[in-house]
Order: sequence, then C-alpha cells, then structure tokens
Amino acid sequence: MSTPTSWFTTEGSAFPLGATWIPGEAAYNFALYSKHATQVILMLFREEAPAVPVLEIELNHEFNKSGRIWHCRLPREAMRDATHYAYRVDGPEGGSDYGLHAFDADKVLLDPYARQVWFPPEFDREAAMRPGSNMGRAPLGVLFEDHAEFDWGDDGVRFHEHDLIIYEMHVRGFTRSPSSRVSPERAGTFLGVVDKIPHLRELGITAVELLPVHQFDQQENNYWGYMTLNFFAPHTGYSVDPDRAFDEFRTMVKALHAAGIEVLLDVVFNHTAEGDETGPCYSFKGIDNSTYYITSTDPEKPYVNFSGTGNTLHCMNRYVSRMVLDSLRSWQQLGHVDGFRFDLASVFNRNKDGSVTLEDSPIVSAIRADPVLGSARLIAEPWDAAGLYQLGGAFPGKRWFQWNGMFRDEMRRFLRGDPDLVASIMCRLYGSDDLFPDDLANACHPYQSVNYFNSHDGFTLYDQLAYNERQNWANGEENRDGHQGNFSWNCGWEGDENLPSEVLTLRRQQARNACCLLMLANGTPMFCAGDEFLNTQHGNNNPYCQDNEISWLDWDSLEQHRDIYRFFCRMIAFRKAHPTLARSRFWREDVRWHGTGKHIDMSYESRQLAYYLDGRSQDDADLYVMINADEHDAVFEPQLSGLSGWRQVVDTSAASPDDFYELEHAPALTNASMAVKGRSIVVLLRPR
Repeated sequence: MSTPTSWFTTEGSAFPLGATWIPGEAAYNFALYSKHATQVILMLFREEAPAVPVLEIELNHEFNKSGRIWHCRLPREAMRDATHYAYRVDGPEGGSDYGLHAFDADKVLLDPYARQVWFPPEFDREAAMRPGSNMGRAPLGVLFEDHAEFDWGDDGVRFHEHDLIIYEMHVRGFTRSPSSRVSPERAGTFLGVVDKIPHLRELGITAVELLPVHQFDQQENNYWGYMTLNFFAPHTGYSVDPDRAFDEFRTMVKALHAAGIEVLLDVVFNHTAEGDETGPCYSFKGIDNSTYYITSTDPEKPYVNFSGTGNTLHCMNRYVSRMVLDSLRSWQQLGHVDGFRFDLASVFNRNKDGSVTLEDSPIVSAIRADPVLGSARLIAEPWDAAGLYQLGGAFPGKRWFQWNGMFRDEMRRFLRGDPDLVASIMCRLYGSDDLFPDDLANACHPYQSVNYFNSHDGFTLYDQLAYNERQNWANGEENRDGHQGNFSWNCGWEGDENLPSEVLTLRRQQARNACCLLMLANGTPMFCAGDEFLNTQHGNNNPYCQDNEISWLDWDSLEQHRDIYRFFCRMIAFRKAHPTLARSRFWREDVRWHGTGKHIDMSYESRQLAYYLDGRSQDDADLYVMINADEHDAVFEPQLSGLSGWRQVVDTSAASPDDFYELEHAPALTNASMAVKGRSIVVLLRPR
C-alpha cells in the first residue's frame, strides 16, 4: 500500500509564515495571516514582467485556511519560472469600534514576511496612495531557495561588559561622502562599513548600533530609515548588489565580529511606512488593517498616532507580537546580530484603545522569555511620541538597557554652565540609581543606563557647542521641525561663519569635557558616529530627509580635528583599562564625593564637584576627578591621604597632547592644591 500524500503537500502549512522553500518537495509553502479577509489571491511574477502575473491562485478557505492563516504549497515546476510574488486581499468594508478595515481587492500587497523586497522599474508610491490597482508599480517579495546558506566560519564575538562602547551609526551616511575614501561602488553600503573597520578598532569601539536597516520606501523623503516597509528584509539601497543584500549584510556582521565588535540593530516596531489614512497601502493595511494598527472611532483621524508618523502598530495583538518576535529571531539566527535597540519602545505598552497597561507588557515579556532572544542585548528608547515616558523602573523590561534621556539633558545643561545641577550630576556619574534602583525589590545594574550626550535625533556633539538655535530650513518645514529644547550653547558665537579662534578653542575644550564626563560615568557610554572628529550638520538637528552632505560624515574633519580624535581614543582606552569606572554594580562605598575641598557645595550657584574612586575592590587603580563647569578657574584641594604615587593623566583645558598623558609620561602630583581652569576637568590616577 502506498504512503498517502501529506496534507501539507496538498493544502500547504500555516507554519511558518511567509514564502518558505521546502527542499524535500522542491516546492514553496506560502502562508499569510489575515483575520478578516474573505478572499486571498497569491500572484507569481517574473522579473521581466512585473505587471503581468504568470500565475494567480485563489486560495479556498475550505482547503487553504487554518484558523486565521491562509496557505498553499506549490511545486517549483508548476510556478512557471516565477521569481517574485505578492497578494491581493479582499474583505469587509468599514468596521466598527476599533476595527477599521482598509481592504482593496485590486491592490498588490507585499507579504509582511518577505525576506527581500524588489521594486520594479515603474514602482510608484503615488499608485499605492490611490484606490485601485497598482499592478506593475508595487514592491514584490523575492523567492529564495538558499537564503539561509552563508559561510559563517567560526563567527562569534565576546559579550562585552565593562568595555562596552556603543557607536551609533547610519550605514549609508558613514561612508557615502567621497571624503571617506571608500570606493564609489561600496560607499554608503554594508561593505563600505567593512572598509572602515580599522577606524572603529583604532577608536576602541566594541559595539555598533546601526540605524534601521530594514527595507524602507525608496520614494519616501526618508534618509534615516525609520519608516519601515518590511521587518524581515534588508534595505537593498545599502548593498552593492541588491540581489545579494542580505549576504552583504552578513559579510559586514562577520567582519565586525572578527574585529571584536558587536552588531546592534535599531528596530522600529512602533509604526510602518504606510502612514495615516492618506498614506500608501503597500502591505499591512490591505492585508488586515485592524489587526496591525491601533485605530480610533474618530472618522477624521482613524489612525491613532503615538509614534508621531501617522500610525501605530498594535503590538498588543498576538499576531503582531508574533511578527515582531519572528523578525527578531530571523535577524539573530540568520544575520547573527547581537542585540536590538527598540525605537519608541513604550508603544509596546499601548492597548487597542490607546490606554497604557500598568502590568508587564506581553510582548516585552515574550522577547525576554524567548529561548533564542534571551541572550540578545536589548535596549529600549523608553518613551513614545505621545507623552508616555517610562525611563527607569516604569518600563516593563526590568533587565533591558535604556537610553537615558535624563543623563543627556542634565549633562548638556551642566556642560553649558546651568546652575543647581551638582546633585543631579553626582547621580548621573554614579550610574543613575534614582532611575535604576539597586534595592531588594529591583536589583538594577548601572550598565542598564545607556549614557549619551548626542544621538542621530538632535544636534551632533559639535553642533551642540556651535548653535543655540536649530537650523533646519533645508528640511522644507520652515524650521519648525526638530527638538526645540536642545540645552545647547554656542560658546559665544552662532555657527561657523567668521568664527573667532578663541571660540573654536573653547568648543574643542567643551568637546573634551563631554567625552570625559561620558567615559568617567558608571553605565554604558554611547556616542554618535563622527562626534570623535567634530562632524557637523551645520545646525540641522533633524536631518531625517537629508541624504546628502548635511548628514554624510565629512571624513576630512578627522584631519582637521585630529586632536579631538586622539582624545576620544585615549579616553575610551582609559575607560576600558579601568574597570573600576564601569561596574556591574554601583560604586557604593568605593566612592567619596567632594567639592573644591573636603565638602561638596550643593548651593544653587555651585558648578564644581570632585570624587575619589577607590579601585581596590576591582583590582584597579584609584582615581580622583575634579570637575569645574564654571567659567572661572577654581582651586581644588584633592582629598588624598598623601601625594605619593598620584599622577595627572587628564586636563581638558590643555591643548593636545597635554590634554591626555599616558601613565608613564604623566606628571607627578607635587602640590596639595591645584588650579582647575574654568570649564575643564582634571583626572588624577594612582596605580596599585
């Protein structure tokens, strides 16, 4: 008696979602989730004819549907040499309560689980924004038979602890400028990043945090990449050969790992590229709008906008949550990435009606409990664009790292000389235990605080020191966009035109101060690519749409500001060499706080503080740090048991190379008091 044909062979399987090659059957399995669809049609295409499907298959719910998943299986020989695919989906109109539908039976829809996206020559965003067919003008999924095969060799990278230094980078902007000296065909790509790994190693970077690399709409006015079209496919614009985009991404990851550098991806699971009711219908809207998005009962504003971009993903929905986890696993398992930074992560806590859950977020809990993702480094931006602010203990991911916006704001204000901040700066340097308490109930770690002065979202470090006002006119929004509260100070001169030399000298000194404060604080330091050589965006603090010289790193600035680059390199090496600074736990009894003398001045106008950090418990040197944020010089009396063995290793007021001394060349401390210049930091060290 012959073996009966498998049900899955004849009907298809509901798992896994997407288009999956089945080698044993020489067939593809197609699976698509849609709770409310009444008709699903699979379309297959050849690349040379994206407007004419070579095959259309209407799925029958009696045979090709399990629960809410539509599926079928097709032998390769029956697919008429198809290389691409898409769907058309129909369903009910309107909807009720929070269940708004947006079905359009003529619209060509991209599979949310497509592993690569292809844009036909006649691709047209406008066609997706109008009702009716966009055949031949819609993005299509690419069919793969060997997508998972890649020679990883012995790939791996150490999970960094006290030596974790995060470098936020835009893949295209990092090498797109001709000044990068990367070959034109590789400039602005994953492979271009590979060519610049020697720079990252010399600088001392141990983790790169890449701005979104998921596929986004190539016709949207979008440079940063935060308008995701598909969560499984790499952005082909970052590849030399679009057909090998994912392999080029993996080549980059493998090379970074070989250099000892972790790879973290900035992921955007709070919204998509489809925008509000006026935006395009590429995928999610037409497949099952009420599942994927939080909608409202207001006909004038049918999409709830907690992301600031027109729509909000409904991450509380179990199938959306499943998609998020599937995407993360895909990038970790197939792409070997080491962790993720979640943009506007507080959206995870929004219910269908927009209210905030006070319990643990199901998706946050699921990510941490997942056996694959449990080892990943997880970083939250713990707020959303509608006022939900969960920095610290309010965010449900108790073991997640978090971007510390309070460190950013208070350090910026302190750097420019604002009063009444000494107590706050002590807390930030200590590791922000007010936000990450290490009491019995919480037992948080200081490394959960990702400390930073600047990121992609705002001024660069140099512009923080060069502009009091944003200069976003090039964005076309009459300078209304971008943050207003930048806590910046231009050092007495707005911008760079006719810049007095003494102002530039002060800006350099302030840049050294920022670097010093960042590297001397307990927690995890992060800075933005180019800050190490004072890259400028000419005052634009929101260049989301500037795919040009405004946003591309100007590598010529590296030579112009070689002294600042040297200081960054030395301070990073100093931090990595002294684990007493970056600990798993807070400094506790190993730190003593002082002012210019024994007692710290907490008065409103005080701008000086010092601390002694005993390194014995870490088998490390002792440190004494004197910080003077006032414009005037101040005499400090270091609270030491004696002068013997102490050396001055850092003075941010000094010009290079005297701003940082290697220990063997550092001058010995000979006086019980010393003058610390205005707006400067001095670091003393005693080896053990």
